[in-house]
Amino acid sequence: MKKLFFLPILYSMAIACEPGEVTEVPVQTNLKNVFEESFHIGTALNIRHLNGEDARGVELTKAQFNSITPENVMKWENIHPEPDEFNFDAADQFVEFGEENDMFMVAHTLVWHSQTPEWVFRDEEGDFLKREALLERMRDHIHTIVGRYKGRIQAWDVVNEALNDDGTYRESHWYRIIGQDYLIKAFEYAREMDPHAGLYYNDYSLENSSKREGAVKLVKYLQDNGAPITGIGTQGHFHLDSPERHEIEKTITDFADLEIDVMVTELDIDVLPMAMDYMGADVSMNVELQDELNPYTDGLPDTLKQRLADRYHELFDIFMDHKEELTRVTFWGVSNGDSWKNNWPVQGRRNYPLLFNREWQPNESFESLIRLTDE
Repeated sequence: MKKLFFLPILYSMAIACEPGEVTEVPVQTNLKNVFEESFHIGTALNIRHLNGEDARGVELTKAQFNSITPENVMKWENIHPEPDEFNFDAADQFVEFGEENDMFMVAHTLVWHSQTPEWVFRDEEGDFLKREALLERMRDHIHTIVGRYKGRIQAWDVVNEALNDDGTYRESHWYRIIGQDYLIKAFEYAREMDPHAGLYYNDYSLENSSKREGAVKLVKYLQDNGAPITGIGTQGHFHLDSPERHEIEKTITDFADLEIDVMVTELDIDVLPMAMDYMGADVSMNVELQDELNPYTDGLPDTLKQRLADRYHELFDIFMDHKEELTRVTFWGVSNGDSWKNNWPVQGRRNYPLLFNREWQPNESFESLIRLTDE
């Protein structure tokens, strides 16, 4: 792949980046304009963005992105922590921000095995619910939340991460108590409350052939049973060297063949040493912090900055080749300081997976994308 060299350009300025880092970036350029004819460019917002605490991150979001997803505030444990308690404050702020800035909003997520309180699956005696009782609980949750934002939120991640890495169904409480058709019901309940919203399935490691095949079967199962699925998202938690280009392209084309929207939903690139022999995004995994797993506490070396920029260039070259099939590319975080990769699967590391540094300034990877459409 062609290397990118970062030279001063007309109307450029020098900015401070990670400690000891200075680069040249274009002025008055932004991602949403560069890719506006191709697909939405999104980011994930956290509570500090929504309550205004991270004001610089908010301004960066307005300038660079035209789509937003809530990172955590609409997950079950936050928006519905107790049986009779809904916390809508942060979700309301998310929707109001999106409306004020004319952004395409994707709510995340209605049904997931993780970050869902245990009470959801149990009765007052602590025993697991029966099928019909859990379906009623799911229906109430989905109806309440989707109904509140009907016509305001454009799309929903209805079901998140229902598959194992080998493409088989994850035996979550949802699956074990209700059965495979919990997937159908989740989409039906969402459609009952909003007849026009996009309804998506979302998962990670779909570039793995076994899991990709499982996801294709899952979507076909939903379609064959009349479930109103309209899109599928591959999360895109990638590494510097994996997955390979042909696997990314095959994921996009295989999903496009299902005649639903295809999107990259949680893009970031991990630059740190692998903490374990695992390429997925299971949030329950944790590894003890060790110095050799956290080598870049003072910033990335130049060679690694170049590799990261080259990798982003490669990914967006793929995305542009498939712009007729992709509807959205969303980064999972605004700046490096926001990224979940600082704490997963190892708590306390310093990672650099995004386009903006901890001072909210663009890095070489950002410039590689700004220049991409001019090549």
